[in-house]
Amino acid sequence: MAKLPLGDKELKIGILGMTEGNGHPYSWSAMFNGYNKEYMDECPFPVIPDYLYKQPPETFGIPGAHITHICCTGYADRKMAEHMAKASCIPNVVDDPIEMLGQVDAVICATDDGNEHVDRCKPFLDAGLPMFIDKPLVNTEEDLRTFVNWRREGKQFITSSCMRYAKEFEPYYGHTYEMGKLMYICAPMPKKWETYGIHAVEQMYPLLGSGFVSVQNTGTYEQAQVHLVHKNGCRVDIPQGIGMAGAGMLIIGSRGSKYLDCEDSYYAFKKQLDLFVKWLRTGEEPVAFSDSVEMMKIIIAGLRSRNEGGRAVNLDEIDV
Repeated sequence: MAKLPLGDKELKIGILGMTEGNGHPYSWSAMFNGYNKEYMDECPFPVIPDYLYKQPPETFGIPGAHITHICCTGYADRKMAEHMAKASCIPNVVDDPIEMLGQVDAVICATDDGNEHVDRCKPFLDAGLPMFIDKPLVNTEEDLRTFVNWRREGKQFITSSCMRYAKEFEPYYGHTYEMGKLMYICAPMPKKWETYGIHAVEQMYPLLGSGFVSVQNTGTYEQAQVHLVHKNGCRVDIPQGIGMAGAGMLIIGSRGSKYLDCEDSYYAFKKQLDLFVKWLRTGEEPVAFSDSVEMMKIIIAGLRSRNEGGRAVNLDEIDV
């Protein structure tokens, strides 16, 4: 059992993958280990080598921490894991995730299907290993209740969206005084609410903090149209769709407004992983678990609203 904090020991970290359309084991592992360009050139997600190759060599690596084991199950198999290992300099490939037990100090669940996370993470959390779990943590009330209970039992895990750490957004968290009272935010996002909705939610959440009241999704599976109400009166719209561009924010206050775009994926991912390692070493959580729970309630409420004809769902309906 790797009880936090782990201090300054050399950290061996395992990584789990993968789900359709999600290449995080390539990019995140490279941020720890560096990469082999010959194999990274063959990455089936061209956006990953594109942003990796723009970075100077000194930005790669997290002192004293390496991805040492990888396992791909579900959408991918050992062949994909072996290619990821060659591309991102991972020394060990295993066929069954539980083969990592006893070999690593922590595990990253790098999959973005919240419906799978209870099953994927249970063996490691039961064994006492600390975990970083990719967004969204869950998509159902039952699974959120499971993770809340696990936290009460002392199991060690964190979760977040990298968009919280976008360098274009960070300066405005807690510093929007020149705009006056925040009244409206629009946070467009590509892809599906089930997988990328949390990106939109978490990038705007630090602007307002906890206290969201209701969620209404009048869209479809292919194109979400989500409206949120905060207790302070601020309204948030999240237009989202498959094939849609956009990952910025329009912020409007009583005295001013600002549109912010996000253009540096590497910075956001790397800071997220740096803070994961800091958590392992110090036990200091980068995001309050209560905030993560509220954001998961927003995701669940958005799905419930869509499935129930677009009615407004109050967050207090989701009982965890």
